[in-house]
Amino acid sequence: PAPTSARTPRPPDPVSVPAYFDLDLDGRGLRLGAVRERTTDYTSYDASYRSGRLRITGVIDVPTGTGPFPAVVLAHGYIDPAFYVSGQGMTRERGYLAASGFVAFHVDYRNHAASDVDPAAARQMRLGYSVDVLNAATALRATTRVAVDDGRIALMGRSMGGGVVFKALEMAPGLVRAAAVWAPVSSLEAQNFDRWIRGDPSRSALDRYVERTHGLPGQPGSARFWRQVSARPFFGRITEPLLVVQGGSDDTCPPRWARASFAALTRAGVAARLAWYPDEEHAFGPRFDAAMARTVRFLDRHLT
Repeated sequence: PAPTSARTPRPPDPVSVPAYFDLDLDGRGLRLGAVRERTTDYTSYDASYRSGRLRITGVIDVPTGTGPFPAVVLAHGYIDPAFYVSGQGMTRERGYLAASGFVAFHVDYRNHAASDVDPAAARQMRLGYSVDVLNAATALRATTRVAVDDGRIALMGRSMGGGVVFKALEMAPGLVRAAAVWAPVSSLEAQNFDRWIRGDPSRSALDRYVERTHGLPGQPGSARFWRQVSARPFFGRITEPLLVVQGGSDDTCPPRWARASFAALTRAGVAARLAWYPDEEHAFGPRFDAAMARTVRFLDRHLT
């Protein structure tokens, strides 16, 4: 019989979550700019740092005192970059965390506010956003400008930012200590694409590009691509405890998405918890403070 040989593994598509596994993070050069706000609890600054070849802007709230402080990197939800302004989307969360004793670093992402432009970001399914979040955590760890406890850093994302956090945890297991996602998008990227991109006239160019290059969800030959750009198939790489916060009346990110992601996280062995608020909508209103208090308790427990 002919000798057998091991099959050579197929390399990951450059546009895929596995293409970013265990990447060399080089977040650095954290700079504080103008003071935005001073309170008795914290001072808020414009900020920037380096994420690879890009300069990324953001807003950082630093608690009053000498530190070192635990830190949370914030990944905001979708806001049209043409109208987005620095720090938009998680202002309440940032202030609440800083008043609770956390350095809260809101990342603008590439192509947002005064961050550098990455023309390929949309065609690469926004995977670069997760890299920017990871490099923000790395920049916090490297800086001497802010008194951060290097061993107590977490991630928090809302809506689209929840998906950004899922993928960041998979790209760099063990980089942070814990994470929380609020009202996250689906962990299956095809569902997100079908809900917000496919059929939207303002995004027809991206729709046509994806169809031509990878195939749209459900089209023959596209299944592998949509699996590889999704977070759910790689939940087993997540090593950090994870809190999922979801409103039962959310009509932006359907609550069934959070339930499905939580079930998949549990099956994958992730130490995940689901905080359910039946009457809350996507943005959270009456129960915002209660949900933030629960999030802070979760972070406190896992960042000690």
